[in-house]
Amino acid sequence: MIRKILNILIIALLGVFAVISCEKSSSNENNEVVRVGFYTDSEYQIWTPIVSNLAKEGITIELVAFANTRMPNQALNNGDIDLNAFQHHAYLNDEVSNLGYDIVAIADTYISAMNIYSQNISNVSEIKRRDKVAIPNDPSNEGRALKVLEAAGLIKVRPEAGDLPSVNDIIENPLELDILPVEIGSVPTYLPEVACAVINSHVAIDFGLNPGTDYIFKDDPAIYSGNAFVNLIAARTEDKDKPIFKKIIEAYQSDLVEEIYSNNYKGSYLPTWK
Repeated sequence: MIRKILNILIIALLGVFAVISCEKSSSNENNEVVRVGFYTDSEYQIWTPIVSNLAKEGITIELVAFANTRMPNQALNNGDIDLNAFQHHAYLNDEVSNLGYDIVAIADTYISAMNIYSQNISNVSEIKRRDKVAIPNDPSNEGRALKVLEAAGLIKVRPEAGDLPSVNDIIENPLELDILPVEIGSVPTYLPEVACAVINSHVAIDFGLNPGTDYIFKDDPAIYSGNAFVNLIAARTEDKDKPIFKKIIEAYQSDLVEEIYSNNYKGSYLPTWK
């Protein structure tokens, strides 16, 4: 009799454990966790509302901040995180080429604006013959600046130079502009003495300029033939087609995030998914 009672209790307990196990399994399936790495703390402003919205769909996003720009790709490649969002295509391509990472871009996010500013004129049409124009002197930013000047109708560069021309690639300069390549951080200091300057957004903000309102010519993703300067979300190659990632991309490439770009980043982030 006692043995029979014990057997009944054991069966009952096993049933309870089975139910608990099933509930945990179901809970884990309905609440997927994705770890997203980034570099600057400012990314929290973008990702926090995304995290809240995806939580309503049973997707948990864990945000992982890294101390330098070398770590997020290494962590992604090693499986310590599932996605990262901190770099543009040129940087990713360089890391993959030199370090052998098996990671790829799965979505574009924004391009950091590189506008034309001036303290002496209010429109590029006011630029006169032989005026001076300051631009950054490092290869990638000099190339971008020249593409912006070309888009503004001030010069033309060799098409074969792509998105990274140098001053030697200028083939038309009808106003004979004196283009002055200078150190990137010092470009704004030349504003009093030049007609205009092409300035990176973070440098402009540090100098007290508002990339959303203070420009005389606004950068546009359509200026560039390629995507070298477009920021992105990256994943391991083997995971790039995961359905859950598509939901995260959809949540990111939204009107909400575009509004955050506009309100929180002073117009320095231009969405590239539209």
